[in-house]
Amino acid sequence: MDDIKDKSIHHTTVKICEDLKKSTPYLNLYEDIQKLVVTPCVRADDFKNTLLRAMQENGLSSELRNNIYRWTKMKKKEVGPYDSFFRKCQIHWDKRIHKSLNSMCNELGINLAKVRSTNEREEIVNKWTELSNFEVGKLCDKFIIYQYITLPVFQVEIHKYRPVYAPKDFLEVLLNLKGPNKDRSQGEGLPWEFSQLPLKIKNLAELRSFYVELSRGEQILCVNSSLSTPQTFTAFEAERIALGDKILARNYAPLAQEYLKKGCPRCLRAKMWTLLLGAEVKGQQIAYFESLKEHVLQYDLMTDKLIIKDINLTASNDDQYFVFEDVLYQVMLCFSRDGEILKQLPTQPAFMQVVVKGKQNQPESAMIFPPSGVIPFHGFTMYAAPFCYLFESPVDLYFVFRAFYIRYWHKLHRVCASSQGIVSLCLQFERLLQSYEPFLWNHFKKYHIPPLRVVIKWMMRGFSGHLPPEQLLNLWDLILAYDSLEIIPLLAVVIVIFRKDNLMKVSTLQNVEAVLADLSSIAVVPLLQMALMKEPH
Repeated sequence: MDDIKDKSIHHTTVKICEDLKKSTPYLNLYEDIQKLVVTPCVRADDFKNTLLRAMQENGLSSELRNNIYRWTKMKKKEVGPYDSFFRKCQIHWDKRIHKSLNSMCNELGINLAKVRSTNEREEIVNKWTELSNFEVGKLCDKFIIYQYITLPVFQVEIHKYRPVYAPKDFLEVLLNLKGPNKDRSQGEGLPWEFSQLPLKIKNLAELRSFYVELSRGEQILCVNSSLSTPQTFTAFEAERIALGDKILARNYAPLAQEYLKKGCPRCLRAKMWTLLLGAEVKGQQIAYFESLKEHVLQYDLMTDKLIIKDINLTASNDDQYFVFEDVLYQVMLCFSRDGEILKQLPTQPAFMQVVVKGKQNQPESAMIFPPSGVIPFHGFTMYAAPFCYLFESPVDLYFVFRAFYIRYWHKLHRVCASSQGIVSLCLQFERLLQSYEPFLWNHFKKYHIPPLRVVIKWMMRGFSGHLPPEQLLNLWDLILAYDSLEIIPLLAVVIVIFRKDNLMKVSTLQNVEAVLADLSSIAVVPLLQMALMKEPH
């Protein structure tokens, strides 16, 4: 038995080593170890022991443990009997998106990808840090020429571009999933329920056990907490800052994860998230970001317009985020060029390959479109916008946002069987609402009001753009702390219950949307604590 166990450990160790060697953090770590080896503290006569001691003294041994910890987070897989069914559904959905992109290009007479002109490259370089204020000497229309005006970058005829899909469109796709074992000839339930899908989700008791600190009502650092006075909040915050500094000095990601369960002071959040996600920026990351920027300068992708359109429709029109418009242009345009995202998300079933206009006769004329494999939808920018409150540098912001997307956000707009995927989260929302408030659920059924049509936009965006930024960051602290997205449907249910009295008075979807439109007064942590401590009806 011990022999089998030893072989299993050996096999896992080899696998970890193989994967780590392909990762960027490993390259940084290897370079640091090489520099350490040539120092006097590592002796040739006792190489192993002196190297291990030197690594520990210089923080490299904790960095190695962090890399292994993050590997386990990214590599954990849920294998279920229905994976192939959901994968086929996602491939079908991808093909619909690609067809829509091609149709839009044909309508507008444009290419999916083309080489930028020299003038356009130079203009973008000159305005890179203020892309929302791009000077246009002459804007030519079929009938009129305007001179000496200032317009946002790339905004010529941007009104003609439309989002490929919105959360409500994606919900329609999910609602049409009949389940792998569903016979269409059988009687069907409501057209807005997920109960026919055979997915395992946590019940209320399991959620209470999982979010144990919340369900116990323990003190958690957050604004608008009902559990503390201003004086006790200040003292508790000072205590949390002191402990947080010690954890950052230890530079150990699992400690950072546990720390976030009790809340994070604003002044430490950026560092904690960076440590936990392994998104430290060094010379190699800066060079990589510059290569993405160069790709933006070199190629004009049709998705650029979709990103710009989305920023205009969301962040630019939001009182909390419009000041970050320029940074979001940089981050999101570079994100679309990042091929590492596609490599790290093998569950992306389908992507497009296109010929770049202007390079048709060259060997490198073919391109994966977009290189990241991610087609932006309406609201996609809001995955990145809240990070603007944490980081001044676009490079620092980019790598933490990218790590967050790869670990979590991609699951919110993919059809998959994962317990962390949007399908399971929708099912969890339904089950929790039925469990907590059966009368409210029956009220929705009576008037044929699908509550998911209202909350899907909250869930697909992780509440970004709906909650005030500080409350939103408290919520995202909890996602990182428990390494789970299940807090999202739980919060959605709690908010619906919080507005129960008004919801029971309305009988149309439009009025339900009006009741749930404003979330500015929501205090995330106290509401979640009340929900997990409350007994259902």
